[in-house]
Amino acid sequence: MKHFTSLLAGAACLIGLQAQAESPDLLVFDWSGFEVPGLFAQYAQKYGAGPSYTFYGDDDEAYQKLASGFKADVAHPCSQMVSKYRDAGLIEPWDVSRIPAFKDIDPKFLNSKIFKDDQGVWYIPTDWGATAIAYNPEKVPAEDVASLDVFLNPKYQGRISLPDSSDDVWALAYLATGVSDWTNVTEDQFQAAAAWLRKAHQNVQSYWTDPSEQAQTMASGEVLISWSWNDGVTYLKADGYPVAFQRAPKEGSSTFFCGYVNLKDGPGSEDQAYDFINSWLAPAAAPALMEAIGYGHTNVKAMEQFSKEDLDAAGLGHVDAPILAQTPNDPQMRERQLAEFEKIKAGF
Repeated sequence: MKHFTSLLAGAACLIGLQAQAESPDLLVFDWSGFEVPGLFAQYAQKYGAGPSYTFYGDDDEAYQKLASGFKADVAHPCSQMVSKYRDAGLIEPWDVSRIPAFKDIDPKFLNSKIFKDDQGVWYIPTDWGATAIAYNPEKVPAEDVASLDVFLNPKYQGRISLPDSSDDVWALAYLATGVSDWTNVTEDQFQAAAAWLRKAHQNVQSYWTDPSEQAQTMASGEVLISWSWNDGVTYLKADGYPVAFQRAPKEGSSTFFCGYVNLKDGPGSEDQAYDFINSWLAPAAAPALMEAIGYGHTNVKAMEQFSKEDLDAAGLGHVDAPILAQTPNDPQMRERQLAEFEKIKAGF
């Protein structure tokens, strides 16, 4: 189990180890925290080391860096970003004949022409999770988190954190204002969600950019309520801090999924890129993913290993509430949301 405290305490040691134990022939551009050995165990067994990693904190940061000329072999965007990578000519299709477990990916994760069309398969979905209310149950009564209006509650002013992620905060705002499908948002719905976010901003202590940072603020007691991915909750539970994950407020919660793209003109080995993906998609990778980060796997056979109790404990089980799925949405609307979020954070 990777605790956020050990990540921080061992950072200098980890950097030293990585310098000696990384493959120079595969550079993975990834979210911080995904360098979990169990996810690339087959790869490491074959090559004697894991791949090299470089990290980012959010999808838009990653895209901007790659669009500006940074070179890596594979990257790990969430689904709503794939169209931007395609439109910018940054990626090329995967040869799925080289990925045996591709056939075992749950079809719902490939149900878009953005991911798969007559030109090929542009995206390999690998992992999924939820965005919902993380809270300290010793300080926050359950009835307070029965609604997303808890983020507007003056009782918690300065004790709330939100992700510094446009997609996640807009998912929250749309849900809070009665929208559970963001693929066809009207002008009135956009304006209502923006107004709600401006109200919520008045209560925000911080916008977290990394689940470890979010977990720190909750562990310290500074933050009592956060709009959270599974990661931060997993880290807090592992270190014994009081935390609960409310995925069924009356307005609902959100889900997302992410995966890997094959970057054009990567500096490393194409063969190793496929070995890395095959390692990730192996059923044996799923327990490591769930234990370390709290995420589900896209491989149907991999998920058959887990009981209903396992899924519920990880915050991945079925909930009786609206769900806003963060699937690809209108690119122009997404850019508008991103710009509006920057204004809101700046107090405008």
